Amino acid sequence: MKKLPQVLIVEDEPAIAELIAINLRHHGFTPVCAEDGPKAQTALDACVPDLIVLDWMLPGGKSGLELARHWRSQPRTKQVPILMLTARSDEPDKIAGLDAGADDYITKPFSVQELLARIRAVLRRRAPEQVAEPIDIGGLALDAATHRVSWQGQPLKLGPTEFKLLHYLMKHAERVHSRTQLLDKIWGDHVVIEERTVDVHVKRLREALGSASAMVETVRGAGYRFTAQPVLQNE
Repeated sequence: MKKLPQVLIVEDEPAIAELIAINLRHHGFTPVCAEDGPKAQTALDACVPDLIVLDWMLPGGKSGLELARHWRSQPRTKQVPILMLTARSDEPDKIAGLDAGADDYITKPFSVQELLARIRAVLRRRAPEQVAEPIDIGGLALDAATHRVSWQGQPLKLGPTEFKLLHYLMKHAERVHSRTQLLDKIWGDHVVIEERTVDVHVKRLREALGSASAMVETVRGAGYRFTAQPVLQNE
């Protein structure tokens, strides 16, 4: 039986904690609630969750900000995604939360559906690549485990972002991906970047691919697609 993702909810307001827990349970998660820092630490000591929903303002002792910093400094918890939940909406507070180690930030009052969407997005971004096996499409080979790419047996040199972009496109070959979708998947939906950034990295990727560049197709008005049967086109 597949293990459900566990989410630790660190929230001192029982009504909010229960609302989040009920909705998480309904959407296939296992929620664990803690009302303050010490109880949260006890829960973490018992089991490392897949994600932490952390309130900024907590009673007695450390704030959510301090807890985030502490957990980021510990080997056992430094990779656990943290979504900061708070009534603080000013930009400096958001920056402080992200700098403390939060992966995302949502302000109260919040939409439960938005919270669930952000939790899913954070888990997608933090999930280890499931495709450990090399991908080979039409003579273009990519090995995520060794971070190598080759075209017809000849090694190619790609920058880290171009490698990630190619990996994603090859994993979803023949599908059209909009610039917005690629921004979300490659950079994360909490990062403010212009869509033109995608075009720049696609251009760099094509330059690195050389004679295989046509496999990364532009679908006008829609986005980009990786294909094993490219159609010659003018950019």
